[in-house]
Formats: sequence, C-alpha cells, structure tokens
Amino acid sequence: MNKEKLRLDKYLWSIRMFKTRSQAAEACEKGKVKYNGSAAKPAKTVSVDDEYEIKTEGKKWLIKVVALLHNRVQYSEAINYYMDITPAEEIERIKFQAAAFHTGKRMSKVGRPTKKQQRDLDGFMSSE
Repeated sequence: MNKEKLRLDKYLWSIRMFKTRSQAAEACEKGKVKYNGSAAKPAKTVSVDDEYEIKTEGKKWLIKVVALLHNRVQYSEAINYYMDITPAEEIERIKFQAAAFHTGKRMSKVGRPTKKQQRDLDGFMSSE
C-alpha cells in the first residue's frame, strides 16, 4: 500500500487542510504553500519529515509530515499523519482575533458613536 510518490496537493487534501484537491492545488499555485521558504508546486513529491508553511483562510499553519496519506479519511484519523508545529505566538494571535471578531458584539469604544455621544458631539460642534 505504501506508494513512494505522493503529490503535495493530494496530501494536503487527504489530511483535510483543504476541502477539495483543486483548492489545494490552487493554494500551491498562488504561493500559499511554502517549502523551505519558497512556494511549492502542487506536483511536488511529499516525503516524511518535510515541513510546510500553509496559509488557509483562518490560520497560518506550520506542519511536519509524519506519514504519507493517499486517501481522504476522517479528521480524527487524518491528524495522525502530520504534526502541527505552528509557533505559539501565531496560535495566540488566532485566539485574540477569534475573541474580537466572533463574539457578535462590537468592541467597546470602536465604531459608530451612540445616540448620546452623537448629541454631545452635535452640541459641541454647534457651540463654536
């Protein structure tokens, strides 16, 4: 079963980094997948112990290939085929962003003024 060649786009799709293989290939072509600091092509052969930097919509990943996976499997199994070595500061940034953007509430003192603040501003502007 262990074939020696595996394309990068197929690997990224099978470990569930991207929903479709074409999205994985497109990310490679747009330079969102890097190997040793340079853009990796979708047809690049994946090897065990390779490290890839991947930018997805929500997060910037740094992964290390632990084993090759040729078929798409469920998430709980797929996570055994790579090691997430994303730096801690990137994870903290994601948590901070998530707290600010996904609460459904606006951050205090940011955005449009309240009705009271608007009246105070109007009074301030007209008094001059």
